[in-house]
Amino acid sequence: MEANKICSFFGHRDIDASEELCAKVRAAIEGAIARGCRIFYFGGFGDFDFLCHRIVTEIKDARPELCIQRLFVACTERDRRKPKPFMSKENYEDIICIPLTFDYWYTVIYYRNCAMIDESDEVIFYAEERQTSGAYKAYKYAKRQKDKRICNLF
Repeated sequence: MEANKICSFFGHRDIDASEELCAKVRAAIEGAIARGCRIFYFGGFGDFDFLCHRIVTEIKDARPELCIQRLFVACTERDRRKPKPFMSKENYEDIICIPLTFDYWYTVIYYRNCAMIDESDEVIFYAEERQTSGAYKAYKYAKRQKDKRICNLF
Protein backbone atom coordinates (compact mmCIF):
# COMPACT_ATOMS: atom_id res chain seq x y z
CA MET A 1 0.00 0.00 0.00
CA GLU A 2 1.29 3.42 -0.99
CA ALA A 3 1.12 5.84 1.94
CA ASN A 4 0.73 9.61 1.95
CA LYS A 5 -2.01 9.73 -0.61
CA ILE A 6 -4.19 12.83 -0.63
CA CYS A 7 -7.92 13.04 0.09
CA SER A 8 -10.08 16.16 -0.39
CA PHE A 9 -13.59 17.02 0.73
CA PHE A 10 -16.39 18.98 -0.95
CA GLY A 11 -19.95 19.41 0.23
CA HIS A 12 -22.76 21.82 0.71
CA ARG A 13 -22.42 24.82 2.99
CA ASP A 14 -25.54 23.87 4.98
CA ILE A 15 -26.14 20.23 5.90
CA ASP A 16 -27.99 18.23 8.54
CA ALA A 17 -25.14 16.42 10.30
CA SER A 18 -27.31 13.49 11.36
CA GLU A 19 -25.86 10.46 13.13
CA GLU A 20 -26.32 8.52 9.89
CA LEU A 21 -24.34 11.06 7.85
CA CYS A 22 -21.61 11.27 10.51
CA ALA A 23 -21.28 7.47 10.41
CA LYS A 24 -21.05 7.51 6.58
CA VAL A 25 -18.40 10.24 6.64
CA ARG A 26 -16.37 8.39 9.30
CA ALA A 27 -16.53 5.16 7.27
CA ALA A 28 -15.47 6.96 4.09
CA ILE A 29 -12.53 8.64 5.85
CA GLU A 30 -11.44 5.41 7.53
CA GLY A 31 -11.61 3.70 4.13
CA ALA A 32 -9.40 6.41 2.62
CA ILE A 33 -6.92 5.98 5.47
CA ALA A 34 -6.91 2.21 4.94
CA ARG A 35 -6.02 2.87 1.28
CA GLY A 36 -3.05 5.06 2.25
CA CYS A 37 -4.44 8.58 2.54
CA ARG A 38 -2.54 10.53 5.17
CA ILE A 39 -2.86 14.06 3.76
CA PHE A 40 -6.29 15.68 3.91
CA TYR A 41 -7.08 18.87 2.01
CA PHE A 42 -9.71 21.26 3.32
CA GLY A 43 -11.16 24.38 1.74
CA GLY A 44 -12.80 25.57 4.93
CA PHE A 45 -16.23 26.52 3.64
CA GLY A 46 -19.40 25.06 5.06
CA ASP A 47 -20.83 22.48 7.38
CA PHE A 48 -19.66 19.42 5.42
CA ASP A 49 -16.06 20.60 5.44
CA PHE A 50 -16.22 21.25 9.18
CA LEU A 51 -17.76 17.81 9.79
CA CYS A 52 -14.99 16.10 7.81
CA HIS A 53 -12.34 18.18 9.60
CA ARG A 54 -13.75 17.18 12.99
CA ILE A 55 -13.71 13.47 12.12
CA VAL A 56 -10.20 13.58 10.60
CA THR A 57 -9.00 15.40 13.74
CA GLU A 58 -10.61 12.78 16.02
CA ILE A 59 -8.86 9.98 14.09
CA LYS A 60 -5.56 11.92 14.05
CA ASP A 61 -5.71 12.44 17.82
CA ALA A 62 -6.68 8.81 18.52
CA ARG A 63 -4.03 7.32 16.19
CA PRO A 64 -0.94 9.58 16.12
CA GLU A 65 1.09 6.79 14.53
CA LEU A 66 -0.76 7.45 11.26
CA CYS A 67 0.96 10.87 10.95
CA ILE A 68 -2.15 12.44 9.44
CA GLN A 69 -1.75 15.95 8.06
CA ARG A 70 -4.64 18.39 7.74
CA LEU A 71 -3.85 21.05 5.15
CA PHE A 72 -5.92 24.13 4.49
CA VAL A 73 -5.81 25.01 0.79
CA ALA A 74 -6.05 28.78 0.45
CA CYS A 75 -7.42 30.28 -2.75
CA THR A 76 -4.59 32.80 -3.17
CA GLU A 77 -1.11 33.47 -1.83
CA ARG A 78 -2.52 36.55 -0.11
CA ASP A 79 -5.02 34.32 1.77
CA ARG A 80 -2.16 32.02 2.76
CA ARG A 81 -0.02 34.90 4.04
CA LYS A 82 -2.90 36.51 5.97
CA PRO A 83 -4.92 33.56 7.23
CA LYS A 84 -8.36 33.85 8.79
CA PRO A 85 -8.65 32.89 12.50
CA PHE A 86 -10.08 29.42 11.75
CA MET A 87 -7.02 28.66 9.58
CA SER A 88 -4.83 28.34 12.68
CA LYS A 89 -1.98 25.91 13.36
CA GLU A 90 -4.25 24.34 15.99
CA ASN A 91 -6.64 23.28 13.22
CA TYR A 92 -4.21 22.56 10.37
CA GLU A 93 -0.63 21.39 10.08
CA ASP A 94 -0.07 23.83 7.23
CA ILE A 95 -1.75 26.35 4.96
CA ILE A 96 -0.86 25.85 1.32
CA CYS A 97 -1.75 27.46 -1.98
CA ILE A 98 -1.86 25.33 -5.12
CA PRO A 99 -0.94 27.26 -8.30
CA LEU A 100 -4.15 27.86 -10.27
CA THR A 101 -4.72 27.79 -14.01
CA PHE A 102 -7.10 30.74 -13.72
CA ASP A 103 -7.68 33.07 -10.81
CA TYR A 104 -10.41 35.46 -11.82
CA TRP A 105 -11.77 36.87 -8.57
CA TYR A 106 -15.27 35.51 -9.15
CA THR A 107 -14.17 31.97 -9.99
CA VAL A 108 -11.11 31.53 -7.80
CA ILE A 109 -12.88 29.08 -5.46
CA TYR A 110 -13.93 26.87 -8.39
CA TYR A 111 -10.40 26.77 -9.79
CA ARG A 112 -8.94 26.16 -6.33
CA ASN A 113 -11.37 23.24 -5.96
CA CYS A 114 -10.30 21.85 -9.36
CA ALA A 115 -6.63 22.12 -8.33
CA MET A 116 -7.40 20.27 -5.07
CA ILE A 117 -9.13 17.50 -7.04
CA ASP A 118 -6.24 17.31 -9.52
CA GLU A 119 -3.77 16.71 -6.67
CA SER A 120 -5.99 14.24 -4.78
CA ASP A 121 -6.06 10.48 -5.01
CA GLU A 122 -9.49 10.33 -3.39
CA VAL A 123 -12.32 12.84 -3.11
CA ILE A 124 -15.24 12.59 -0.70
CA PHE A 125 -18.36 14.57 -1.60
CA TYR A 126 -21.72 15.42 -0.16
CA ALA A 127 -23.21 16.92 -3.30
CA GLU A 128 -26.81 17.02 -4.40
CA GLU A 129 -27.45 17.52 -8.12
CA ARG A 130 -27.96 21.30 -8.14
CA GLN A 131 -26.47 23.16 -11.09
CA THR A 132 -25.71 26.28 -9.02
CA SER A 133 -23.92 24.37 -6.25
CA GLY A 134 -20.15 24.70 -6.01
CA ALA A 135 -19.97 21.21 -4.47
CA TYR A 136 -21.89 19.75 -7.40
CA LYS A 137 -19.70 21.60 -9.92
CA ALA A 138 -16.64 20.12 -8.20
CA TYR A 139 -18.28 16.69 -8.28
CA LYS A 140 -18.92 16.95 -12.04
CA TYR A 141 -15.29 18.02 -12.54
CA ALA A 142 -13.98 15.10 -10.45
CA LYS A 143 -16.10 12.57 -12.34
CA ARG A 144 -14.22 13.52 -15.52
CA GLN A 145 -10.90 12.55 -13.89
CA LYS A 146 -10.27 8.86 -14.53
CA ASP A 147 -7.54 8.40 -11.91
CA LYS A 148 -9.57 9.46 -8.85
CA ARG A 149 -11.49 7.43 -6.33
CA ILE A 150 -14.73 9.37 -5.85
CA CYS A 151 -17.35 8.89 -3.16
CA ASN A 152 -20.54 10.95 -3.03
CA LEU A 153 -22.34 10.46 0.29
CA PHE A 154 -25.44 12.44 -0.68
